[in-house]
Amino acid sequence: MNILYLGTPNAKISEDILKRDSLTCFKEKVLEDSGILQGKDFVISFGFRFVVPASIISRFPNKIINLHISYLPWNRGADPNLWSFLEMTPSGVSIHKMDDGIDTGPILCQRKILHDVDKDTLQSSYQRLICGMEDLFISQWEHIRKAEVSPKKQTVAGSYHTSADKKPFLPLLTEGWNTPIRKLMGSALK
Repeated sequence: MNILYLGTPNAKISEDILKRDSLTCFKEKVLEDSGILQGKDFVISFGFRFVVPASIISRFPNKIINLHISYLPWNRGADPNLWSFLEMTPSGVSIHKMDDGIDTGPILCQRKILHDVDKDTLQSSYQRLICGMEDLFISQWEHIRKAEVSPKKQTVAGSYHTSADKKPFLPLLTEGWNTPIRKLMGSALK
């Protein structure tokens, strides 16, 4: 199978894909007439900074997925790790089919990730989410690529954030990525 990986490649995920399939990585905005799409059988998006147009999604029915470091339907969009602490929503990782919304497609698999609120920082919690995604993908990729996983519609409203939404909370990030998550917990609810 010829896989197109949209986003900055993750070494463990790429290595797992290459055990069975060929892989092309692409970080730029993808357009409908882009030659990068030619000959591709499946598309995986992870950390991709652009919205994939609906016309491209429709070219890959049931063969285009997104790996999102949130426990969907919570924290769709930008900065999911930060928002899980600011709004006290579940933290986790989800693999979902792409649709024309942002992180709204049916969920194929997901896993909650627990953090140590007394020791973790934004950086360590982010790393835990990345490791959780790597483990989830590696354990489920064979089933996903063979269409053996039943998608589940997202039925709860959840939450969605843009990059601009975090602006009022930037003063809380006194230590940047090393800011303790305990300092952030519930700040958006106050």
